[in-house]
Amino acid sequence: MDDLLDALARLSDRLEHLERRVSALERPSAASDPLPVSAVHRASAKPLAETDNLATAGGMLPVVGKAMLGIAGAYLLRAVAESGSFPKLAVVALALAYAGMWLVWAARVPVETRFASTAYAATAALILAPMLWELTLVFKALSTFVVAGVLAAFVVAASALAWKRSLVSIVWVANGTAALTAIALLIATHDLVPFLCALLFMAALCEVAAARGHWLSLRPLVAVAADLATGILTYIYSQPESVRVEYGNVAPAALLTLGSGLFLIYGASIAFRTIRLHQRITTFEIGQTIIAFLLAAFTAYRFSSGVGALGVICLLLAAACYALAFACFDRLPEARNYHVYATWGAALVLAGSLLCLNPQTLALCLSVAAIAATFLGVRYGRLTLEFHGLLYLATAAVSSGLLDYAGRALAATFPAAPGWTVWAVAASAVLCYSIGGRFPRDRWNHRFLRLLSSALAVSALVTFLVSGLVWLAATGTSPGKSHVAVIRTLTTCAVALALAYSGSRWRRIELVWIAYGVLALVTVKLLFEDLHHGHPGSIAVSISLYAVALIAVPRMARMGRRT
Repeated sequence: MDDLLDALARLSDRLEHLERRVSALERPSAASDPLPVSAVHRASAKPLAETDNLATAGGMLPVVGKAMLGIAGAYLLRAVAESGSFPKLAVVALALAYAGMWLVWAARVPVETRFASTAYAATAALILAPMLWELTLVFKALSTFVVAGVLAAFVVAASALAWKRSLVSIVWVANGTAALTAIALLIATHDLVPFLCALLFMAALCEVAAARGHWLSLRPLVAVAADLATGILTYIYSQPESVRVEYGNVAPAALLTLGSGLFLIYGASIAFRTIRLHQRITTFEIGQTIIAFLLAAFTAYRFSSGVGALGVICLLLAAACYALAFACFDRLPEARNYHVYATWGAALVLAGSLLCLNPQTLALCLSVAAIAATFLGVRYGRLTLEFHGLLYLATAAVSSGLLDYAGRALAATFPAAPGWTVWAVAASAVLCYSIGGRFPRDRWNHRFLRLLSSALAVSALVTFLVSGLVWLAATGTSPGKSHVAVIRTLTTCAVALALAYSGSRWRRIELVWIAYGVLALVTVKLLFEDLHHGHPGSIAVSISLYAVALIAVPRMARMGRRT
């Protein structure tokens, strides 16, 4: 009996233990059961919400329907205007208010309903643009200045309404509509000034917004429209009056102001963004600044009394670009602004010098500028300045006639004695290479610079060696073509030997490259000059000199390395 009681007690304990385990297992499952159920409800609710979205005010079909009602209202206003039952000015004011109502509605819809916002803004644009076209060309109810002001006000209103929530689509629609309408009316009405002023205002407004970080992607659209309008104005008014009889007269001062307005807007904007905001200049800004400057320069060239003032302005801008490049961007990790401003400075120096100076003065001034740029580049470790010095020197060589003299002295009929500017530029070329060859680092761009600089210096040196020997020979006899050919071969071969040795001796590899280049030129010279103009004796001498140079140049290079 006792054993039975003990067994029942153990069985009771086992049952209690099993009940506790079952209850423990049921608690987490009960707690987790609602989660999948709610998830299922949410998952099933999503398709329903997406389906219902088409029927809401932000859905696609209702939005399109409302926009079509807006277009119908515009046609109703047009019918009222044609009926003559109301004054035209009252209908115009009502139509403008009607288009403005749709623009306000576009800015008041929820942010997530972007399609509705864009559709309502497009409705406002489709109401405004055809209305202004007919009021200007058909009904003659508004002047061109009033229409241009309405377009500018439309852009301002859209920008103000979209500013707080950064509604990009509204601003894009407004600016695109205003730009296209202004270009179309500018062409159709033959009245360019009002619509160009509106486009310049839009460009300035867009740049102000970009300075605050708004609508950066909109800048190219407005810039292209303003460039096109400025180009049309400049082209039409540069024609004779007999060709542009349909266009009104515009004072030259107004043409200069309008032609340079685009450059002033974008120049100030880019200077502010790069200097004050420390932003990296973009490809659009580089291209737009160049286009605006070219339009302004052509306007000044065409409508001003002379080009001297334009040259002075270019030189002043060059000084400003160089000052900004070295004062603001020289030590920054991002070197793009530095290179862009410095390149603009060099281009403006050349443009201003070509416009202001006569050829001799130009050659002398550019030679001095080349020496100064090369020296400063070596002094402060700025390879950009050395490239600019080479550019100035090449321009001086062309302006002074050095390149033309060198070509005739080395290959064609021997010229007369050169002027003093040719000697000055040649000496500057040799001096620039001797200064610039000390650049401390040795990269491919440094070697390329040295190669170009040494090629210019060597060509000047060979030219005057040949000239000196020909003049020396002319003191005793009159040298013929065969004698001049031998003198040229002798000089070039001797220079090749000297270049090979000195380049290897002082580790100026560009001189060795030029030595082999000189030998290649001597090969061409033998074929086209010595064999063609010489007699057997002079040909034998020239070939012998050429053969000795072919044998000796590699040896001189090795000798220089050993030394």
